[in-house]
Amino acid sequence: MRRAVCPGSFDPIHNGHVEIIARASNLFDEVIVAVSTNYSKAYRFAEEERLAMVRETVSGLRGISVEPMGGGLLADFCRSHGADAIVKGLRSTIDYQYEAPMAAMNRHLTGVETVYLTADSRYSHLSSSLLKEVQALGGDVADYLPRSVMKRLEYKG
Repeated sequence: MRRAVCPGSFDPIHNGHVEIIARASNLFDEVIVAVSTNYSKAYRFAEEERLAMVRETVSGLRGISVEPMGGGLLADFCRSHGADAIVKGLRSTIDYQYEAPMAAMNRHLTGVETVYLTADSRYSHLSSSLLKEVQALGGDVADYLPRSVMKRLEYKG
């Protein structure tokens, strides 16, 4: 069985994330969506809310589980969950330049490989930060967010 981890803070999960997770589920027997927490970062949604949004969003996909990653090393999370690979979506060469050193370190620490999936052009401009900012300023972001996220964003205002 081939298992991969698709990590992220998912604050909030958006359709670009969903597209990468869905494609990963076609490549691996199991994909663990690891919801991370960086304690130096200010989140719009608490960890439990982010976990709930991700679970609701990916519930219809085959072979997907959702777990909190906590604040430790991704390489350690992968080792403890028997993962063969880390799946990362790339929007641009800037993403690659950011991700490549981490991929090399994760491989050095535990032997886990990183698999890059190029973002679909419909979503290559998306980031959770951009979507939160546009929504907060009154812009319509409904085309880019799952319904479970839109409900929570509208509630938080």
